[in-house]
Amino acid sequence: MSQSPAETIVETTTHDVTMNSKEENDLSDINTRDFGFVPIPKRLRFNPEKPFHFGLVLNCSFGFASTFIVANLYYCQPLLIQFSESFGVTYDEVSRIPTLIQAGYATGLLLISPLGDLVRRRQLVLTLVFMSTTLTIGLAITTNLQVFEAISFLIGAVTVTPQILMPLAADLAAPERRASALSVVLSGLMLGVLIARVLAGVIGNFTSWRVVYYMAIGVQCFVLAGAYLLLPDYPAKNRDLSYWQILYSMAKYAVTEPLVVQTALMNIASSACFTAFWVTLTFLLGGSPYYYSTLVIGLFGLVGMLGVLVGPFTGRLIDRLVPWYATLVATICLLVFSAVQVGAGGINVAAVIISCFGLDVARQMQQVSLSTAIFSISASARARLNAILILSLFIGQVMGTSVGTEVFVQHGWRACALLMMALYGFNMCILLLRGPHCPRTRWFGYEGGLEARKTIVAERERDRRKDIEMGKESEPLSTSDTPLPQNDKGQ
Repeated sequence: MSQSPAETIVETTTHDVTMNSKEENDLSDINTRDFGFVPIPKRLRFNPEKPFHFGLVLNCSFGFASTFIVANLYYCQPLLIQFSESFGVTYDEVSRIPTLIQAGYATGLLLISPLGDLVRRRQLVLTLVFMSTTLTIGLAITTNLQVFEAISFLIGAVTVTPQILMPLAADLAAPERRASALSVVLSGLMLGVLIARVLAGVIGNFTSWRVVYYMAIGVQCFVLAGAYLLLPDYPAKNRDLSYWQILYSMAKYAVTEPLVVQTALMNIASSACFTAFWVTLTFLLGGSPYYYSTLVIGLFGLVGMLGVLVGPFTGRLIDRLVPWYATLVATICLLVFSAVQVGAGGINVAAVIISCFGLDVARQMQQVSLSTAIFSISASARARLNAILILSLFIGQVMGTSVGTEVFVQHGWRACALLMMALYGFNMCILLLRGPHCPRTRWFGYEGGLEARKTIVAERERDRRKDIEMGKESEPLSTSDTPLPQNDKGQ
């Protein structure tokens, strides 16, 4: 039996990660050691009678970990020239390194991140961070390009820790704070994308590229220690499923669930636009009429960082709205800031700065609202749903890099900006196909009304449940209606 969007808004538990009553009372769920031999701090052990409080410190630690783990994917980009000189090879040969890292990341998203729905996530996170730290040691000391490339692929594959933490944050956070929790983790992830290039460029410029990876080893050791001391342990979900069943169900969600398909299409288009903007920004600012230096162009990344830091504040707005409306607001903002870029991006630098900031804030708001929406489908499948969301983002990045660069080179900055605006218009059309309360099994429609505030929808749903219960009390048990679903198991 599937739940309507209204039913998913009303949550009766403090944390979605809580198992059903039988599992809650099963003492075998209480694990005292990681991997059978590393003691788990007592305060972090699973206790079904005393759920963990997902506070600001733990939430920020998730964001910090995401920052310095996802940075592994981007340290190499400003260092390619140094790699060429150090390994004694051509630029073409070292250009394979970023591609291999991204290919490894896609592999990890597909094959490793769904494990979050199958195994204990504390142990999974500790394993992944330990592996990425160990592999980074190999990058720092190797003198062979082929070994460097092989390790780069493997590091990309195990750099999916943020994609384990994102669904875990959704599970641990109280329902009314879920979007805020997700926005903090996502801000950390996006900050890692931006800060990695800055750190690698600055350190590599004054020292050696190997020092960049020594630094990466240090911060990952810090993340590993933090994960051990702060990350709570919870029982595995979906213990009745095998790994292959998990992968099959993920593929099934990707093609049969209307909300997932809608979200993936929007994410592909938005990610393509966002990537195309930042990739072609270098060409725009380096040419007429600006002719800025590489250093000045790099400083525009700070504008992007400022936009990322605003993200957690937009999360509070999303918590108050039905996710569809938050997505609508974000998509309208994306259209508006794209219009600014179309009108004056190649004429006045103020327009570029406004677009940089506005597109960052709106894109993050859109991604958090989309994540909040699809996470409501099933608490037991959030790792798989998140993997689909991030894979769609990855596809959009590849499209945006190639198509955006081609359009900019062939037709100029305004044509590229118009293409972005058209894709955001496509986003709006896809969003408007399904209303804010459209049942999850429907591909089109506005059934359920247009109410935007979560509190009002939740109040109406509580009243409806009371009416149903009162109706049941006056009927014989043999003729009672089918009970409303109380959890998402088996969906």
